[in-house]
Amino acid sequence: MAKDILVKPLVTEKSDILSESLNQYTFVVNKRANKVEIKKAVEEMYGVTVEAVNTANMPGKNKSRSTRTGVLKGRKPGYKKAIVTLSSGEDIDFFGDI
Repeated sequence: MAKDILVKPLVTEKSDILSESLNQYTFVVNKRANKVEIKKAVEEMYGVTVEAVNTANMPGKNKSRSTRTGVLKGRKPGYKKAIVTLSSGEDIDFFGDI
């Protein structure tokens, strides 16, 4: 169930700053998932207590790249992003023992 809702963790510079300072973690989630389902999925998968869930629908973007044969144009798909706030003293370790 949790794997259907949580697609992957989103690891960027901004999400790294949020996790260090505000104890917030960012995930790419299923477009149809709501905040209650996201909260249950994170608590089930990582064994933590979630205080709040904020969601945002990120729009798709047009992309182009130059190649030898010319310019290729395409579109990146949109996705839904969830920013999960954990209770104080808890954290999620995405990388394990790297």
